[in-house]
Amino acid sequence: MKDTSEKVKKPIPHKKIIIAIALIAVAFFGSFFVYFILQVSLNTETPIVVVISGSMEPTIHKGDLLFVAGKDAKDIRNGTAEDKNGDIIVFDARGLWAGAPQEPIVHRVIDKYNISDVWFFRTKGDANYYPDAAPVPESNVIGVVVGGIPYIGWVKIFLEESGMLIPLLVLVSALLVISIIMDIIKKEDKKEDKNTTKAKTKNNNQPLKEE
Repeated sequence: MKDTSEKVKKPIPHKKIIIAIALIAVAFFGSFFVYFILQVSLNTETPIVVVISGSMEPTIHKGDLLFVAGKDAKDIRNGTAEDKNGDIIVFDARGLWAGAPQEPIVHRVIDKYNISDVWFFRTKGDANYYPDAAPVPESNVIGVVVGGIPYIGWVKIFLEESGMLIPLLVLVSALLVISIIMDIIKKEDKKEDKNTTKAKTKNNNQPLKEE
């Protein structure tokens, strides 16, 4: 006869597995949802950028995380290189001049003009001696800087430059999955222990039959 205290491992219920998958999905896709909300509310496909150079110092520093909002080209504020009172825009410079960076550029508007109903912007980094090599057409403008958080973007810069960004994301995701699964298993084990203890107590309390 088998001991009533013997543990019998039961499979994890499908409901628990579904809950675990749902939690992982929420954790993974939650950031994408927040990013989508920012895209809609700020009216731009790229609402957040990280500054990767010091060309706008001391106004904006390398590693700053910036919030970007879409704005009609005609409403973007003009300025001069001396007064530095023009809007700071984020734009895609690829194809505008030789050797343009792949990442969006964050520079100040120092002049603007209209040709055949198309706006063009002359831009310059506050810390640079010369303006950018070519004017920026409105189709290349991602948006205008509306705020930011100092230096928080250094985490992204460090991870990308060190090549650790993707491995870290994979590691964090794996740890999250393992943590959720282990938590479910522990809860099931505690439930089994509780049921086993109750059954053992019940058997011990049963009166002995007289022969």
